[in-house]
Amino acid sequence: MTRLFLIPLIICIGWTLFLLANGWSIEQGKKGYFIIIGASTAIIGFLSLMLWLTQYQ
Repeated sequence: MTRLFLIPLIICIGWTLFLLANGWSIEQGKKGYFIIIGASTAIIGFLSLMLWLTQYQ
């Protein structure tokens, strides 16, 4: 279950590397971070709900 919280961290690191590789600032990519966090929250919420509904242990 704790591995689910690595998803946004890994994607944000990848986004940061992408921004730096293309010469963009972190400030210019701020909207991307919000999208990553929002989408990851939705995915984690859905997967947590599925684990709870199926009584995963």
